[in-house]
Amino acid sequence: MKELVEKMAKALVDNPDAVSVTEVDGEKTVVFELRVATSDLGKVIGKQGKTARAMRTILSATGTKVGKRAVLEILE
Repeated sequence: MKELVEKMAKALVDNPDAVSVTEVDGEKTVVFELRVATSDLGKVIGKQGKTARAMRTILSATGTKVGKRAVLEILE
């Protein structure tokens, strides 16, 4: 799932080298912390958060398949 988040983010931003994803694994929940360049933050979030919401939906569906709750946090 980490690779999925990284691939989606790199496809959206102008500076793909600045994309980093950290996975914090819990018992039933996995938290993915996505960091991008500050100039690319708006591209990852999207208008009214639609792009971020779509990424979270895809991640949630993937998490359901493996039996864990997946959470995406976009950090500055």
